[in-house]
Amino acid sequence: MSQQQLPNYVASATPNPLANRAGWLATTAAGNAGVMLWFVYWQNVPGGGVLSHGICTAIAALVAAAAISFALFFYVPARLGAQTGLPLYIVGTSVYGVKGGFYLPGLLMGVLQYGWLAVNGYFSSLLLVTTFAGKDAANGTTHLTVGVIWTIITALVGLGGMKYVGKVASYLPIIPIAVLVILLVKTIGGVGSFEASKAPQVAEIFGKGSGTLSVFHVMITFAVGFFATLGAAGCDFGSGNKNERKSALGGGGVGVFGSMVVTGIIALLAIAGTLASKDPLIAKAAAGANPADADFLKALLGGTFAQVIAVALVISAFPAACVSSLIGANSFKSVFPKINPLLTCAVGTAAAIVLVVTQVAKDAGIVFNVIGASFGPVCGAFLAEYILSGRKWAGPREGWNLAGWISWAVGFIVGGITPAVALINFINAGAIAKGTTKALDIGFTVPVPPVSAFIVGFALYFLLAGLRSKPVELPSRIDTAA
Repeated sequence: MSQQQLPNYVASATPNPLANRAGWLATTAAGNAGVMLWFVYWQNVPGGGVLSHGICTAIAALVAAAAISFALFFYVPARLGAQTGLPLYIVGTSVYGVKGGFYLPGLLMGVLQYGWLAVNGYFSSLLLVTTFAGKDAANGTTHLTVGVIWTIITALVGLGGMKYVGKVASYLPIIPIAVLVILLVKTIGGVGSFEASKAPQVAEIFGKGSGTLSVFHVMITFAVGFFATLGAAGCDFGSGNKNERKSALGGGGVGVFGSMVVTGIIALLAIAGTLASKDPLIAKAAAGANPADADFLKALLGGTFAQVIAVALVISAFPAACVSSLIGANSFKSVFPKINPLLTCAVGTAAAIVLVVTQVAKDAGIVFNVIGASFGPVCGAFLAEYILSGRKWAGPREGWNLAGWISWAVGFIVGGITPAVALINFINAGAIAKGTTKALDIGFTVPVPPVSAFIVGFALYFLLAGLRSKPVELPSRIDTAA
């Protein structure tokens, strides 16, 4: 394929010059850490019964999740981004072809951002409304209305006003850091008295006697699913870094592994310490295993201070929602350049609103499972291509690279079947409770769906390497001498 035959989005791609790049600490590390400080992440870490086999088991599972996120989902995209100076949707053409890369990972990344937007809108409005109106307001008219308004406003700001948010966004991570420190100071005294039997119990996912494995399943599934798209976006972070190795190791070590572990451990200790509290009101408030819950904050901090903390956490979540909208809008503009971006953004926002109103966004685990199943095989194929090409970027490939597309389709099916069943049962929960329909049961559980999807994508890409289309020359590259 000649240079003239390349799609315009590939032919016009220009690497970010080294002179415009910065160090990893202020870019890759800070960007990833900012996401891991989002309260929706650390409020969910103690969930699912992960403390039911003790604090050490929960922390071990958290460390494993962080290591997998760093090593399998972030490392290679970050190195390729720094090596080439190019964004994800260009680097991805080596795996999915210059025609296929238009949609995967390009369009897929944009579509999934509106799932993130929905989760942000649901939980930000939930924390805000329940703090002032009480727990009974959850999923009520006020909560869902605020969630819809939040979603619309953040979508509009992300589309056209992100430059104003960006001026203050770099300071907002101070808020969740301060909240986590307060929680740790308030609860650390009770950690030594914690008894695992007092914690919510984990479901026996793999059968009788496998509770510890179930803890690892729940923790890794949630954390890796949460991180999956951010890992692939490491390519974009890396393209702004001066040093390839430091970007991947230092930026990932601090911003991915370090921030996931530190924030997660504090959240685990906060719940463990309050479950062991001698004050029955505090212990009862912690029973939901949610350190960003309105009742938990009120019991621990007092009503007025808890309201201040809740408002601050919601404010700190605003830029993340705007960034999701911005990425989604830019993706749609790249894929559908002839369609008004207001229209494509409106469609994505409408889908996010549906997820909020129907409360599908309520189960963050299902949402992140789907995201993990979508991007697990993408990151797996990236690693396989990276190894096959001698740890360098092979450049764009012709047309639709079948090795990439087949590995993604099979990986997505393997990783997506469990969350798909969970989503169907979640939607039909009312009818199932009434006995008018039965819960769907496929008779098995795919172990850690995002990681299973990754493994399938990686293995199949290797096996199908002979089906890879030919590389084509990109007009401008800075990595050819690497």
